[in-house]
Amino acid sequence: MRAFDALAADYDAHFTHTPLGVHLRQAVHRRLDLCFPPSSHVLELACGTGEDAVHLGRRGVRVLATDASEAMVDRTRAKIAAASLDGTVEARRLALEDLDSLSGPFDGAFSNFGGLNCVADLGGVSRSLADLLKPGAPVLLCVMGPLVPWEWAWFLGQGKPREAVRRLRSGGVDWRGMNIRYPAIGELRHAFAPGFKPLRVSAIGALLPPTYCEPWTERHPRLLAALARWERRLEAVPPLPWLADHYLLELVRR
Repeated sequence: MRAFDALAADYDAHFTHTPLGVHLRQAVHRRLDLCFPPSSHVLELACGTGEDAVHLGRRGVRVLATDASEAMVDRTRAKIAAASLDGTVEARRLALEDLDSLSGPFDGAFSNFGGLNCVADLGGVSRSLADLLKPGAPVLLCVMGPLVPWEWAWFLGQGKPREAVRRLRSGGVDWRGMNIRYPAIGELRHAFAPGFKPLRVSAIGALLPPTYCEPWTERHPRLLAALARWERRLEAVPPLPWLADHYLLELVRR
C-alpha cells in the first residue's frame, strides 16, 4: 500500500477540504447518517484519513475504521485523538482481503470513495463481510464506476483519448503499481448477492465533475453549488448512478 502511504499527508488538502470534495463527501454523509443511528457499531473498510469515521463518531456511532495503509491509519488515529473520540472510534491497519481475521458481529459497514476498486476478489470481500454482520445490517459501498461522461469530455478536450476510455479496459488500469478496477453496478450487485439484498443506488459525481477537475470548480463556485443541489435531487434517478464518477450502492445483510 505504498501508493496510499505516499498520498496520506496531502490527501485532505487535495480532496477532503476542497469545495468539490466537501460536496461529494456531504452527499455520502447524508446516507450514512440515515443508516447508522447513534450507539450502533459499524465497520469501515478502507477508511483513508478517517474523515467519515470521525463524522460518525461525533454523532455517537462506534466505528472500527480499517485501512491497509499504515500512513492512512496514522492520520486517522491523529484525527480521532484531536476529536477526543478514543473511546468511540478505533483505527486498525487491515487489508480488505483480511477481513476474516476480525470478530463480529457489527451493526453495519461501509466503504467510501473507491476502496473496493482496489480489490480483485469482490466475492471474497462479500463473503467475509457477511460473516461479520448481523442480519438486517445496512452496508453502503461508494465505488468508482466505468461510465463517466465528464471524464470522456475532460480528456477528449485535452487530446487524450486513451485516458478518456481507461475505465473501460478489461482487467483494470495500472495506477502507481496497483491494479484499479471499475465494476459496473450490476457486477457489484452480483458479487454481493449471496449475502446481501440491494436496496438503493445513487450518483456521487454525475452532474458534479470528477475530483481532478477541481481547478475548474474553483473558478465556478456558484455553478458548482447549483450542480450539487440538482445532483442531490436527482441522485437516484436513472441513468445518473450509472454515469457517475462514483456510485453509492446500499444493501442489507440477508
